[in-house]
Amino acid sequence: MSDVAQDFLVSTHLLFGWGASGRTASLVQDLGTRCFIVTTAGTTHRTNLLRGLMDELELVGCACSVFDRVTPNPTVSEMEEARTMALDFGADVILGVGGGSSLDTAKAVSLGVTHGGPLWDYRIGGSRSVNGSMLPVVTVNTTAGTGSQVSPVAVFTNEDTHSKMAIVDRKLCPAFGVIDPALTLSVPPRVTAATGFDVFAHAFESIIHVNHSPLVDRLAWDTLGLVAQYLPRAVAQGDDQAAREAMAIADTWAGICITNVGTVLPHGIAMAVGGQVSTVMHGEALAAVYPAVLRYSCSAVVEPLARLYEILEAALSLPLKDTLLSAVDKARRCPDLIELFLQRIGLPDRLSQLGLSEDLIDPIVRGTFQLPDYRNNPRVPTHSELMQLLEASFRV
Repeated sequence: MSDVAQDFLVSTHLLFGWGASGRTASLVQDLGTRCFIVTTAGTTHRTNLLRGLMDELELVGCACSVFDRVTPNPTVSEMEEARTMALDFGADVILGVGGGSSLDTAKAVSLGVTHGGPLWDYRIGGSRSVNGSMLPVVTVNTTAGTGSQVSPVAVFTNEDTHSKMAIVDRKLCPAFGVIDPALTLSVPPRVTAATGFDVFAHAFESIIHVNHSPLVDRLAWDTLGLVAQYLPRAVAQGDDQAAREAMAIADTWAGICITNVGTVLPHGIAMAVGGQVSTVMHGEALAAVYPAVLRYSCSAVVEPLARLYEILEAALSLPLKDTLLSAVDKARRCPDLIELFLQRIGLPDRLSQLGLSEDLIDPIVRGTFQLPDYRNNPRVPTHSELMQLLEASFRV
């Protein structure tokens, strides 16, 4: 229990349900008449979603311009290019369509259109801060992973310095978040697994964060239950509607969790990995370091790990269960179940499986210490401990 009063922020107006994306144009119409759409080439080429949204926007009198060059780890140059296009177009509302990268870029463009100076300067620890109003942002999710539709965060990479950082400010929370599980039915297994494990990490890290909240803890445990039960189903059978809906709910809940608490060491490491190798999906990087990080942190989070062990044990339907295990034994064995869960959803549990070289350990360590996540871990690593942890993440 906490004896300190805590805030609980849910700033985004959410529209959730099958077919919810059909109401996107009316939401945008209420906010502006010149809509700048931010998305990926994949959204443009693989689906009719974007064309349909543009047709609906034009019917309600909204002019549209599209930036469709967002990459899985969006870069500073991409965001600056999109910002310039939005300014030239005279945008008064931003629509992000796609996964977390598109949504994060949409939020950064909203900031960039209304604030001067390089966007990189607004990162955590940068020289500028958000000091005025921003353009309204509407988001339409096509994956269930980052929780960007409810978060005050925009993540981006500086390709010159290989640094992956974030802009964080409550004004970055979208005005509206449209969550239509139907849009996730065609997401391929690998992306489903990677984005889904990000949901898992958001929920669990908000629980073990040093500033965790009772309000968030309850939501996070429910989220973990959904992910443990439904993510393997969504990976195995992409058109499983119950699984897709559950993951859409879990993604949103987990986004609310990290908005109100934050993330810890695994996210810091995964961000550093993404800064070094842009082709690695964030959820894959998380999966590759999670077993080693939990083994390192175990002594400081026995009760949460023991409870997570029970959730995973039930979800994995293991043939042999030891009902006499102590909480300490469950906590120690929990990383083993994480590895089994990752195998079930087809994600690597070590960095070497992502094609990374151990030569990257030093820059990953430096990148991890540039972000605040490691300081909020229940056990804070020294430089040498983080080196050893990463070595274990390559060789486990």
